[in-house]
Amino acid sequence: MDTHTIQQLKKSIKGDVAYSEADRIMYSTDASVYQEKPALVVYPKSSSDIVNIVVWARKNKLSIIPRGAGTSLAGQVVGEGVVVDISKHLNKIIELNVEEKWVKVQPGVVLDELNMYLKPYGLFFAPETSTANRCNIGGMVGNNACGSHSLVYGSTRDHLLEVEAVLSDGDIVSFGELSSDEFLEKMKLKTLEGDIYRNLYNLLSDADNRKEIDNHYPVPELKRRNSGYALDILKNTEVFTDSGNKFNFCSLLAGSEGTLCFFTELKLNLEPLPPPHKALVCSHHNNISEALYANLVALKCNPVAIELMDETILQLSKNNLAQQKNRFFINGEPAAVLIIEFAEKSDELLDNKCKEVISELQKNNFGYHYPIIKGNDINKVWSLRKAGLGILSNVKGDAKPITVIEDTAVLPDYLPQYIADIKQLLEKHDLSCVYHAHVATGELHLRPVINLKTKEGVKKFETISTEVAKLVKKYKGSISGEHGDGRLRANSLPIVYSEKIMNMFSEVKNAWDSENIFNPGKIINAKPITSSLRYDTDSNPFKFNTIFRYEHTENILRAAEQCNGSADCRKSTTVGGLMCPSYMATQDEKNSTRARANLLRYTLTRNNSKNPFISKELHQVMLTCLACKGCKNECPSNVDMTKYRAEFFYNWYKKKGIPLRTFIIGNIAKINEIGQLVPKIYNIFVTNALTSKFIKYFMGFSQKRSLPTLSKKSLSKWLKSYDQIAGNTLTKVVYLYIDEFTNYNDVEIGKLCVKSLNKLGYYVKNLGVTESGRAYFSKGMLKTAKRIANKNIKTFGSFISEQAPLIGIEPSAILSFRDEYPSIVDENLISAANKIKPYCLLFEEFISMNINNGSITSEMFTNDERFIEFHGHCHQKSLVGTNCTIQMLSLPKNYHVNEIKSGCCGMAGSFGYEKNNYKISQQIGELVLFPAIRATDENTIIAANGTSCRTQILDGTGRKAMHPIEIFYNSLK
Repeated sequence: MDTHTIQQLKKSIKGDVAYSEADRIMYSTDASVYQEKPALVVYPKSSSDIVNIVVWARKNKLSIIPRGAGTSLAGQVVGEGVVVDISKHLNKIIELNVEEKWVKVQPGVVLDELNMYLKPYGLFFAPETSTANRCNIGGMVGNNACGSHSLVYGSTRDHLLEVEAVLSDGDIVSFGELSSDEFLEKMKLKTLEGDIYRNLYNLLSDADNRKEIDNHYPVPELKRRNSGYALDILKNTEVFTDSGNKFNFCSLLAGSEGTLCFFTELKLNLEPLPPPHKALVCSHHNNISEALYANLVALKCNPVAIELMDETILQLSKNNLAQQKNRFFINGEPAAVLIIEFAEKSDELLDNKCKEVISELQKNNFGYHYPIIKGNDINKVWSLRKAGLGILSNVKGDAKPITVIEDTAVLPDYLPQYIADIKQLLEKHDLSCVYHAHVATGELHLRPVINLKTKEGVKKFETISTEVAKLVKKYKGSISGEHGDGRLRANSLPIVYSEKIMNMFSEVKNAWDSENIFNPGKIINAKPITSSLRYDTDSNPFKFNTIFRYEHTENILRAAEQCNGSADCRKSTTVGGLMCPSYMATQDEKNSTRARANLLRYTLTRNNSKNPFISKELHQVMLTCLACKGCKNECPSNVDMTKYRAEFFYNWYKKKGIPLRTFIIGNIAKINEIGQLVPKIYNIFVTNALTSKFIKYFMGFSQKRSLPTLSKKSLSKWLKSYDQIAGNTLTKVVYLYIDEFTNYNDVEIGKLCVKSLNKLGYYVKNLGVTESGRAYFSKGMLKTAKRIANKNIKTFGSFISEQAPLIGIEPSAILSFRDEYPSIVDENLISAANKIKPYCLLFEEFISMNINNGSITSEMFTNDERFIEFHGHCHQKSLVGTNCTIQMLSLPKNYHVNEIKSGCCGMAGSFGYEKNNYKISQQIGELVLFPAIRATDENTIIAANGTSCRTQILDGTGRKAMHPIEIFYNSLK
């Protein structure tokens, strides 16, 4: 697109316009199998911006693609037009009416955030999706989202009261409930709005058209019907029948996928919060067929939801850090689990329901295990179920469970026979399949395992789509139950509908959008299903010479391809979590893990040079990655951007050279070792106003940062001279890992660690290693990091065991033994690295183990009262969790511990020191951490076990945070 045209748009709106190659690549995909670069990306700030964008697009004959979180599975927001992202600015809750139970919102409001806002009023927006913590209401309306509880609450369409939208001529129009007389008045308008009403009246007044709809639409009893345009609903209103149902164009707009107009405001019906007494019965089954018949039995007991998970998802969840703990209810190796939910007004009624459904299932010999789940454990089960889509990306190899027929729906009574037909069809094509989701309403998400990197796989993809569409027609079902048609299913619509109905769809589209501005190629006039797929077919993959091993994916490209676009990384602090701090702070797609994975994948497949990592666009997005490891835990697809980032910078520096600042930061341990020779002089230089200013300028650090000082003597030297035996009977041995931060900067904490272990009867040994390689990992200096990892495994390999563990103080250092080392050490050291991995422990983990086995009791601690606010290190949160630290700090009887619900602190090693990162570092701190600390009084103890976290807290709030070891030692009698 020419610069003049773009400048015209920029001048006409208050929002932002992005058109770099990186921006276009980042918005070239959603959660579907498609990839197509848009012309540019626009972030509007108001309804008037939307109007001007539409007018501008119409004038320049360009198309508009409305986009929220980009979680569409059918390619709804992929195309060559102008992507208009409403998620960044158009995300306000406009008005709430508690008495009348409705809320008015902008389309970029996130579902979970809306429901958190509504909860104090006893209300919620009932339709839900597995992407509730990031999906936008506008996207839910566009796709007519349903969710797990559609059995009770129906779809988004059922709760949409009014829509304010911009039409294709730039007019802003409101759509809502109308009587017959009001409808006729609308038809008199001499505007595009009037044309729209006249067109629909002419279509649905025709008796033959109404009959055609009756004959070819899904059976009315099917709740999940989300394909084509909803003419069947509009024809049953009082304008065309004596039904008494009011007419509302919202029924058509829900599920229209942004093809008719552009939403600016949405008025939603709200429901009272569901009954407080809930329980799940998770029946285990030996095969899918049995589970489908068991579903029919369970439905007779009036549950509020029934969901299915098959053995593939259950097996893959074993390897997902975040989901392992949510498998607590699984017994054996079931082929399928039905999650049957009940909600009642009392526990007595609830227990009766659970007993009833278990009894009915047992009577019919359905299932072998029926755990009843209550309380907080319910959320764990639903988290496991909702992670299904992301987890499916973890299937090894290039053949993946593909979204192609995953959204078909038939009446539940037909489901066993329909699935039997599907199985027979897949067997004919030698394909396996994954089954999960909304079995109660007749929809199973079916994902056949297909390799779209081969021409044969692409052909099967197309064939299966066509043949399943014929099966859907046979059972009078819907080719889409909730995910919509997009470009994925639009080509199959002529199979399930008649030619006459397809012509009606075209007439509707033409009446609303005669110049095809809004999201063309979706629902009607779609490109071939096999066009613009993400992957090249039958290409020779580049051989990547990487430093890390990629055991689970074979290479870094496949690792990046694990990201399926489901956007779990696009979370806000309102929803919570660790991933992804830079996105949370900026709400910019470019700062999400998804964007980085997309750019990495795109670069590695489009660049066949000797060093395919070299990309300025990729370099820019990697710079804002804090390497917090949040994605390693929270991404259901196991995307480990910290690892890919390090690999990228290693390759970047091979070509570009290592910048001086990077070299100095990477070698900080050596610099500290030299500085330790003259610590007084060193400290004068880093604390003196003039010299520290020069150092920060030279290093490219922010002048607002305080530089760390050195202790008078290193911890390793102190330990050599410290008499641990005096006054103690030390019968047990542990090894202390003296990391480079504790050894030079936080020596006093290290001393208290040793003294604490002594008091508990442990003799502390040190093998002389004082460098973990953490800074080298962070800066991509991987050859040096590998050399250090090799040395450390050789040093500790023969000493560390369950009886003599290795105890660490700084989380990022000790956890390197469990995270990076096994995948970077030499081949001959892999076994040793994995052998000691379970016994390389944080101090808090070690104490927690001793608490659990009864070796440490509360009687050993003070009875004084303390209030503690604790912030955990992001590597700890991701890799081991913070429960051990909370348990340790809570052991004294009168110690009250609250964990601050923060993600990464924003410092992340040297990240927050660097001048270019200071602003975003502070933004991250201000999300949760800084306000939480400022809200405490001066008597509250602030605890943080990361050295960079404590620096960030001091610089951001002026409060000095203590290491949990300091608090622990001071609390010992």
